[in-house]
Formats: sequence, structure tokens, C-alpha cells
Amino acid sequence: MLNLVLFGPPGAGKGTQSAKLIEKYNLVHISTGDMFRGHIANDTELGKRVKQILADGLLVPDSITIEMLEEEVKNNPQAEGFIFDGFPRTVPQAEALDAFLVKNGQSINGVVQLDVTEDEIKTRIAERQKVSGRADDDAEKLLKRIDEYFSKTIHVLPYYEAQGKVSKVDGIGAIEEIFQNICSAIDAVK
Repeated sequence: MLNLVLFGPPGAGKGTQSAKLIEKYNLVHISTGDMFRGHIANDTELGKRVKQILADGLLVPDSITIEMLEEEVKNNPQAEGFIFDGFPRTVPQAEALDAFLVKNGQSINGVVQLDVTEDEIKTRIAERQKVSGRADDDAEKLLKRIDEYFSKTIHVLPYYEAQGKVSKVDGIGAIEEIFQNICSAIDAVK
């Protein structure tokens, strides 16, 4: 089983690259952002709770995120592997993910860090917002999300670096070139 974490700031290209990786490696994509948006769109109890948290530009508490993620993994027992997009965002989440996977005889094989400058991130999200209309891409919320990434999420990398699982890939350039570089990093840990 191949389990990957795709890591990078908002707008780094995680969604774009995930779609290509899913097809190539036959993985199940688990995006916490997509899960949250799905619950919000379906107006579930969880969706109502998450909606306000996201609207404020904050991270959803670990307990909610982990519960949703575990449910998603359990709903895909025939998967050949998973790509975790937007998770883990904190060291406690990474520890909880590792504990959950170990309990199921699995582990994270590799972490791909998409390295993108803050200026590039702002440009990409401004363009994405024009197309998607995603409420979480407005300028004020963008700044909060970027700040969350650089003040909290970035601290997950040393956790995985200590395990020798991080591959840093330049996230600026042609989509296909970035994809090939990601595939090279993944093939090295398979």
C-alpha cells in the first residue's frame, strides 16, 4: 500500500497534482478541505460547526478532522493507497495519523513538500478565486490561511523529516514538469 502526504501552502498546487497522482498510482484522494466543503454543502451537523471555523480562516480542531479522516479511510477498504491532501496540519494530527495507520498495518511512505514562494501563492489563489468563487480564497482569509501554514502547519515537516520521509519538490513551473519531479520522489520511496 502506498500512502502519501502532499504538503504545501494554500495555492501550492496540491489539488492539481493530486488529481494526476491519483490516476497514475491508483490512490484514493483524501482532501480535508473537500470533506469539509461536502459537509457544509450537505448542511450536516458537522458542516454547520466547520462552516464558522473556516469562515473565520481558522483550522478545524484536530478531533473533528481526525474523526472524518478515519471514517474516509475505513470507507475505502479496497484502496491501493491514499494521498492525504491538506492533512496533517499539526504535529498532533501527524501523530494521530501514524497511530491510526499503524493500527491498520500501514504507514506513511513519503511526504512530498511542494515548495512555492508566498508571492506565487497569492497570484495563484487570486486566479483560482476568479474561477472557483471559493469563499476561502478571499484576500483576508487567504492571509489568515497563509499565516496558519507558516506559523503552525510548517512545523509538521520536521516530524516527517526525522523519519526520513520528506522530499522537497519545486512547485513553480510547468504542471507536467512538477508532476514528473513528484513521481520521481514517490518512486524512490515505493
